[in-house]
Amino acid sequence: MGNRGSLVFGVVSPQPESALPILTFDHILTVHLNGEDIQVMHLPSGHTDGDSIVYFPKSNVVAMGDDFLRIGFPFIDLSSGGSVRGLIDALDDVIARMPPDVKVIPGHGPVSNIDDIRTLVTMLKDARAAVERGCKRGKTLDQLKEEKALEPGRSGRGRGP
Repeated sequence: MGNRGSLVFGVVSPQPESALPILTFDHILTVHLNGEDIQVMHLPSGHTDGDSIVYFPKSNVVAMGDDFLRIGFPFIDLSSGGSVRGLIDALDDVIARMPPDVKVIPGHGPVSNIDDIRTLVTMLKDARAAVERGCKRGKTLDQLKEEKALEPGRSGRGRGP
């Protein structure tokens, strides 16, 4: 798989031991802070394999990081364990866990809501299906680009869902 992050940032060297986290978790971690139970949820294989979202139940706010963007197609870092299928599954999990009126803070873009996440999931599913159809027909990446296979799923032509 090579060095993680190498596609975007060049070769990434391992961090010193002092940079490693002292607190780790598998799926959900609850932290009690300022009278609020803050939930941190790991989203495996979305943007990367190390992403988490932070939910503030008392405030009814979820901070999504780069697993949810409002500026265009999401960046899925394959070299760091991310995948389209993983991101779809992670976002579906978030939708199922969050209250319908939760305020959503994207990694980039304006404050959003749960319906905006649903829109992104639909776009990702449509894009994945378009690529799968092209692959089944023997199309190359260049041919899919030339045919603009992903255009029907894009909303706002690059501005995000």
